[in-house]
Amino acid sequence: MGDGAGPRWAAGGTALVITVPEADPLVGRVRRTYQPEDRGAAPAHVTVLYPFLPAARIDAEVLAALRELFVAHQPFALDFAAFGRFPGLLWLAPEPQAPLRALTAAVAARWPEVPPYEGAFGDPAPHLSVAGSRAEEAYDAVAREFAAGLPLRTRVAGVHLVVSDGARWHLRETFALGAAGV
Repeated sequence: MGDGAGPRWAAGGTALVITVPEADPLVGRVRRTYQPEDRGAAPAHVTVLYPFLPAARIDAEVLAALRELFVAHQPFALDFAAFGRFPGLLWLAPEPQAPLRALTAAVAARWPEVPPYEGAFGDPAPHLSVAGSRAEEAYDAVAREFAAGLPLRTRVAGVHLVVSDGARWHLRETFALGAAGV
């Protein structure tokens, strides 16, 4: 799932994400300064799996399977201390990556028909998108300006199922990790 809202997100599309409220002030400032068109974008997050099943296919059985899958993983802490880059994207690198990769692998193994990013990136690196679709020089400026706000730390206790209405992403369900979910 990207950071934007708008026509590139089909209505009824879904994603499994971990929100990172500690990053919202930084990401919000970047958007206000460098990407005002993204004002209505999704909150800061790390994607576990995008796209997931179409919303019309998510029933009580799928929700129960997700609940069971996520409760088998323990809560964990993430640190974001450095920026990274993909072509057209500036992002924050989460550490450690292992628990994120384990969540993605578990969901992808259970629903092999929905590989991460439709299989476009092989083994995608976990990341928190900060800015996209800008010149590399803009990313240099963002990284310099906002590096002083790092590191960020968050505690991950759950995964969120979000659904797009074609313009915005909406929370449908939250799945607790570990014993908190029992």
